[in-house]
Amino acid sequence: MEKVVDFHNYFINPIIIAIALFVIGLMVYIVIRFSEKNNPKPTKTTHNAILEILWTVIPVIILIVIAIPAFRLLYYSHYNPNTEMTLKAIGNQWYWTYEYPDHGLVFDSNILCSTKEECDELSKETGKKYIRLLDVDEPIVVPVNKKIKVIATATDVIHSFSVSAFGIKIDGGPGRAQDTWFEVLEEGTYYGQCSELCGMLHGYMPIVVKAVSESEFNEWVQSKKAAAKKNEEIKKVEIIK
Repeated sequence: MEKVVDFHNYFINPIIIAIALFVIGLMVYIVIRFSEKNNPKPTKTTHNAILEILWTVIPVIILIVIAIPAFRLLYYSHYNPNTEMTLKAIGNQWYWTYEYPDHGLVFDSNILCSTKEECDELSKETGKKYIRLLDVDEPIVVPVNKKIKVIATATDVIHSFSVSAFGIKIDGGPGRAQDTWFEVLEEGTYYGQCSELCGMLHGYMPIVVKAVSESEFNEWVQSKKAAAKKNEEIKKVEIIK
């Protein structure tokens, strides 16, 4: 995301501002130069080969100048610079399944509340503040200052794993896997959403990433493993019964 911001602020913006100023200046010149007062006899010019070549070639050159670093940035988002952990995001209609291959964890993540009334009711029950259409029951937990590889895929239709704060957006389709990466530098909670129209409840597939210290992350992994083991034991008892 740092590179995306730098690309926008220090490369694209100056080009946009220069074009805007040029067009405004050209319009002011035309209004004054070709006003009825300064140009009482209207020109009958209908064609100018040089101008037409210029206003075709120059925009093409500008777009090429923009495209080269843009593609470089796009490729950078798919380049995994010695990633230290892998997260697999599997899109389903309409929830996410997350796998931590390095830690042997798998869990589903569902939206908590889709209306203000539901969020308020849930807040009263738990004493926590929930954000409508964004909070989930099981967030992704990652350690800070670690490069995380994200593998995106899906079980049914095309979904898209997108977290704007990290500058990542990767489509996940059934039978295919695509990857990107991110590194969180500050502890906190970051929100994203499925960004590919995937059906009726497309807007109900939020993504929550909770970035914590490495020690807190290790504790979370152990607690998830213990909970998974307990669930397996309960299932075995139920099968025996």
